Amino acid sequence: METPRGLPPFPLSPTGPAQHIASGTLVGARHAIDHVDDAVVALAGLRRRLVGAVHRSKRVAGLPVRDGEREAGVLSRARRVAARVAVPGDTADALMHALMSDACRQQVQAGNAGPRPAVRISMSTPVASRSLSAARLLRLLPPPRRLRPLLRRLPRVAHEPLAERILARAVRRVDPVTLDLVRGRRLGIELEDLGLAWVFAWSGERLLACHEPAEATVRGSATDLFLLASRQEDADTLFFQRRLVLTGDVELGLTVRNLLDRLPWEDLPLGLRIVLHRGSHLLRAARDAHRA
Repeated sequence: METPRGLPPFPLSPTGPAQHIASGTLVGARHAIDHVDDAVVALAGLRRRLVGAVHRSKRVAGLPVRDGEREAGVLSRARRVAARVAVPGDTADALMHALMSDACRQQVQAGNAGPRPAVRISMSTPVASRSLSAARLLRLLPPPRRLRPLLRRLPRVAHEPLAERILARAVRRVDPVTLDLVRGRRLGIELEDLGLAWVFAWSGERLLACHEPAEATVRGSATDLFLLASRQEDADTLFFQRRLVLTGDVELGLTVRNLLDRLPWEDLPLGLRIVLHRGSHLLRAARDAHRA
């Protein structure tokens, strides 16, 4: 008996064997994925407990929340593992950035929850004397806002090329897909306490300073931007605490926020990283001394 013209030789009904097999495979795969997701969340919970132990040790040792070299090692190891299990590098980067941002928020919130562990030191000891002397010296450093009248008199040519060069070096190895999202868009950076502001645009090949109004602007203090650049604070923590503020185009602002967190500061020259790291330490200590 011939099959009528125009019909498949073996028509499959919605409840045929192939559909039953496909449906069973789909259910089983989704069930397995659910178990994998549960395991991922459980491992994230275990990681947070370990982060808590790390944070307590850092507080006792007086170490900063962020450790740029450690984070660079975490990202590098994740990329190597991702390559072995056929996971895209961007996926591994996004996952590790999310985990590290969560760890930073966890440590900042724990630090704000209560005082640091008490260390009983007599005020007559050399350590206490050195601490008091250092605090007095740090108070002699003028807060950044006092430098604003002087810096405002500097021509843009005195500081704009340096800012452009540093940022251009930092974005050189950012994911090209991410950079394409901001191609031709004007992004502003403002150091409120210093009275300095720049506008940059990504041309598709390089980062260029421009003098047109910014479409979205990142605004904050010099100290907080130094902490971000030296990887001692992450963008999510600074935005969460309102120490960095985004204004202008909301969608572009969110892209900038993600871009800031992905900037590979560890690729900057070693000398510049040392200056950023030590400079941010000094600025934060001076700020704390003035607040005290």
